[in-house]
Amino acid sequence: MTEMPFIRVAEVEVEPDRLEAFVAAVSEEMDKAVRVEPGVLAIYAVADKDDGSRLRFFEIYTSEAAYEAHLASPHFLTYRAATESMIRSRVLIDTVPVHLSSKRDG
Repeated sequence: MTEMPFIRVAEVEVEPDRLEAFVAAVSEEMDKAVRVEPGVLAIYAVADKDDGSRLRFFEIYTSEAAYEAHLASPHFLTYRAATESMIRSRVLIDTVPVHLSSKRDG
């Protein structure tokens, strides 16, 4: 039996005057996570069209263990410490994959 990917949705509201610094920090962390962590399949970040300080993240990991490893990674811990004071609110939503489709290279 194949293990299902672990998918987490996060809704984050950032202090508007700290948004640029937050986006820089989270972009660096996301890029590194995808590059160096084999269990990170994808992380997407989008902002609310009418309020750019309201962000949503769609994160796909090979397993729940890969997600837990991500949370313990040095780059995630650095990001978390650097941005904690920038965040007004954070809601983490557990999901269950229903159907996932994507285009793949080659």
